[in-house]
Amino acid sequence: MKLQGRVALVTGAGGGIGRAICRAFAQEGASVLCGDIDGDAARETAYLLGASGVALDCDVRSGEAAKAAVDAARAQFGGLHILVNCAAVFPRNATLPELDEAEWQTALDVNVTGAYQMSRFAVPVMAESGGGSIIHVASQMATVAHAGHTAYCVTKGALLMLAKGMALDHASQGIRVNTLSPGGIATQGMADKWGGMAAAEREWGKPKHPLGRLGTPEEIANAAVFLASDESSFMTGADLVIDGGYTAW
Repeated sequence: MKLQGRVALVTGAGGGIGRAICRAFAQEGASVLCGDIDGDAARETAYLLGASGVALDCDVRSGEAAKAAVDAARAQFGGLHILVNCAAVFPRNATLPELDEAEWQTALDVNVTGAYQMSRFAVPVMAESGGGSIIHVASQMATVAHAGHTAYCVTKGALLMLAKGMALDHASQGIRVNTLSPGGIATQGMADKWGGMAAAEREWGKPKHPLGRLGTPEEIANAAVFLASDESSFMTGADLVIDGGYTAW
């Protein structure tokens, strides 16, 4: 039980990678607050965790909502040891001239400002709890661009530097901060984007990943357990890439 006795807060917990991380954390002994802007989806995830899960309606763009989520961790479990910033939006395929200002701003607000909002309230409580691990879920597109996805690449690249800066700022408080960068993962969002999972595997998985397939949410969740646990105790300010070889081309 690698996370026995620890309290974790996961945003974007309503499905896909976020839900898989919540389940993996609970299986390793953590109490998990499952936050999502879709409250029903958050409750579904918490239900799957049984007594280990608590659902939160959480819009990460809001400082008030972020503070409420962290306060809930302290009130219900006495502290906070792990924060996973997984909430994200994927803007439509468009060049910058084609992308309107509202779409650009939404990507920044959710993917970058959301991580800032959650982190700024989590850090003091995490320090009070004796330290812990913050994981920003980035992407292989944080380091390798893709045509038509500039806005997404920008937001995910920003998370790498956010982690590095925070790692330096909070090491003395016993807080480690890293990014976790998945490649193409077989989620419902991926299926919706490509018109079905078979098409996603054919058009995106096999051609883009040397291993010849999309990854699974559980493979990313296993990496999150590593970053959250003492197994990665000498790791901070780093990016853990789980991308099936996508960035090796």
